[in-house]
Amino acid sequence: MNILDKIIERKKQEVTEAKSKISIEQLKDSEFFGRPTLSLKKTLKSKSGIITEFKRQSPSKGIINNKVSPLEVVSQYEKFGASAVSILTDKYFFGGSFEDILSVRNHINIPILRKDFMIDEYQFYEAKSIGADVVLLIASCLSPTQVSEFTELAHSLDLEVLLEIHSEEELKHINKNVDFVGINNRNLKDFKVDLQHSVDLKNQLPKDIFSIAESGIYNEEDFIFLKEKGFDGFLMGEYFMKNENPGEKFGEFVSKMRI
Repeated sequence: MNILDKIIERKKQEVTEAKSKISIEQLKDSEFFGRPTLSLKKTLKSKSGIITEFKRQSPSKGIINNKVSPLEVVSQYEKFGASAVSILTDKYFFGGSFEDILSVRNHINIPILRKDFMIDEYQFYEAKSIGADVVLLIASCLSPTQVSEFTELAHSLDLEVLLEIHSEEELKHINKNVDFVGINNRNLKDFKVDLQHSVDLKNQLPKDIFSIAESGIYNEEDFIFLKEKGFDGFLMGEYFMKNENPGEKFGEFVSKMRI
């Protein structure tokens, strides 16, 4: 089994356990379930175009930064013009939790992307209940039919959908209802990064869809290269999180890039 297979197996167990503890009806009674969501489509255009990320660790990099608090970091992300913030909620592999979103939801006014491995409709109700505005669908662990059905469910909950792809084969997962297509510069099966591969894929996307370059953006040159190739947005996590003060690092980056 590759790492993605291991993550999905673990996720299935976690979802089954969560369902046994809290029902969908109970999720609907949560504080944030009825809140109006914020639109990433709007903030991508009006702010920096960068979706910053709060991520403590990853299977490929180990511990990235486990010494800063979500609120401390994302408040500065917002201050310096982030279009949104991606927050990992997978605990076992990425060190995240629902609390990482809950602790910041009332303190920022930009969209929050719940970044996790969405394999069951239950997780969409979870996302809504903790105050997320956008959910991630990863093509490599879903069928095109699941992507279509999950997109419809997400929209019924007023959540936007970022569909992540990495291969030509996964282009078939795209449907007219997904809000954004993210192209992961990093292969989730072996963690190799190839920016040109992402550009080649972008050139095959429908012309009217928002494209987001994800992961593996390690320096200013990578960012400039992808921006010049026409990506509408950029999801960047490790580049900022590996610093002692991720928020300040983001501020420096925005200033340097004159975004």
